[in-house]
Amino acid sequence: YTLSLHDALPISPAPEPALAAGGPAGPASFQAGQWQWPTQGQVVSRFADGDRSRQGIAIAGSAGQPVRAAAAGTVVYSGAGLVGYGELIIIKHSDEWLSAYGHNRRRLVAEGARVAAGQQIAELGRTGTSRDMLHFEIRRNGRPVDPTPLLPRR
Repeated sequence: YTLSLHDALPISPAPEPALAAGGPAGPASFQAGQWQWPTQGQVVSRFADGDRSRQGIAIAGSAGQPVRAAAAGTVVYSGAGLVGYGELIIIKHSDEWLSAYGHNRRRLVAEGARVAAGQQIAELGRTGTSRDMLHFEIRRNGRPVDPTPLLPRR
C-alpha cells in the first residue's frame, strides 16, 4: 500500500516535550525565534498558501549534511511511504504542531524516538527529487503554515 501526500496518518497523542526554559508546552512554546533552522543552505523554494506543491520550503544543500530537529518532540513517522517526499521524518511537537523533513539521504531516527531541538535526525539528500535539498514543513492543527516567520532570521 502506498500513501499519498494527502492521506491522514493516525497519530496518537504524545506527552508534551520538555522545554529547556520557559512556560508550559503548547502553542506559546512555538513562536518565532524558538524554532531552529533544520539545516544550513539557501531557501530555493518558498511556501505558497493554497498551493499543494509548495506547502513548505526547500533548502538547498550538500548530500549528507546534517538535518536537525527544528524543535523538541516525538518522531511519529520515519519512512518512504508518502509519495513526493522521498525519505521522510515527521516530528510531533505538541497536540497542535508537527514538522516534516523530506528528501533525506538517510534517516537516523525511528518512529517513537524522542528528539531534542537541534538533534541530528537525518542526512540531507535527493530521494524523490532531482537535487540535494531538504523539504521542510511546519503544520499547525494539520494545516501547513509558512515556516519562514517562525524561524530565526539569518
